[in-house]
Amino acid sequence: MSYASSFSTWVEIDLEAIRNNVRWFIAHSGVPVMAVVKANAYGHGIIPVARTALQAGATWCGVARVEEAFELKAAGLGCSILILGYTPPDRMEETITRQISMTIWDLDHIEQAAAAAKKAGMPARLHLKVDTGMSRLGVQPEEALDLARRIQRTSGLIFEGVFTHYARAEETDPAPTDAQEELFQNVLAQLDRGNMRPPIVHAANSAASLMRPSAHFNLIRVGIAMYGLHPSPECMLPEAIHPALSWKSVLSQIKILPPGRGVSYGHSYTTHAHERIGTVPVGYADGFRRIIGNQALLGERRVAVIGRVCMDQIMVQLDNVPEATPGDEVVLIGKQGDASITAEDLSQAWDTINYEVTCGIAARVPRVYLHETI
Repeated sequence: MSYASSFSTWVEIDLEAIRNNVRWFIAHSGVPVMAVVKANAYGHGIIPVARTALQAGATWCGVARVEEAFELKAAGLGCSILILGYTPPDRMEETITRQISMTIWDLDHIEQAAAAAKKAGMPARLHLKVDTGMSRLGVQPEEALDLARRIQRTSGLIFEGVFTHYARAEETDPAPTDAQEELFQNVLAQLDRGNMRPPIVHAANSAASLMRPSAHFNLIRVGIAMYGLHPSPECMLPEAIHPALSWKSVLSQIKILPPGRGVSYGHSYTTHAHERIGTVPVGYADGFRRIIGNQALLGERRVAVIGRVCMDQIMVQLDNVPEATPGDEVVLIGKQGDASITAEDLSQAWDTINYEVTCGIAARVPRVYLHETI
């Protein structure tokens, strides 16, 4: 079914692909899966994706911000939820009341969580983040034991988990991740000696979930790979994992322009002969980057995007698709017949990563969900 008669541009999310991918990681790892659905599920839609991942067997959802956690709760999702990033002190009481787990990494957080737990009249569930080499959030490994001890000795706190995050797990060189894992294992050994190891230990992101069984512990966090996107060119997904997202638009007009006619702002493209030019209603306000060299699929062939990308429209060169007519579907990410353009293709053309491509698809672009029910 095509939605070209309903939308100017839209995204299709194949929820069966999400189910398939979550099930694969559960079977592959043999441990529970946290579905990482931050940033609107990497642009795929937080509520439908989270609900689908849970249907497929995921037991946790991971988010970056308290607002995302509250959105999941408001949708009635009863899974365990961890805020992987910063929780503002003024939101802690409500977070505790909603039984959402929080990440902490310093003494101030512990004291704030304890005060909020007292107000809430219920315990705060805490995961201690250890910075083993990402140099982002987290307590330094040599200070982790003291913080863990403080959590356990403070009334109203539950030491639910401890975790770290790998900076280079998607690379072929294992040495940097080996070093991080060794530091984390040392922290776990200290916690074991002090009888303070919490029930949940997690370290593996998508890449480590694929390539590093030693990092699976008793929970893996699957983000980019759950959406069928490769963690990196060095860490490619197996064929059993399927991409979930397609981005489409529609051919709104075709015109024949004479030689020497400029196209779009600044006339960065000028026709060389009589050329068949099409207009497509998608632009940089939708997340389609304003760069030279973009392509799209039309008539199961790649066509060049010419001239500058506008806020709401692009132009394409159609001389090699003589059968194209207004109303035809245009594919920006996805398949059309045997032809395809992947999020990785766009990330290479845009000099970025596939994460940024899908996260950057604007909220005004409708998401259409396929295979919502099992």
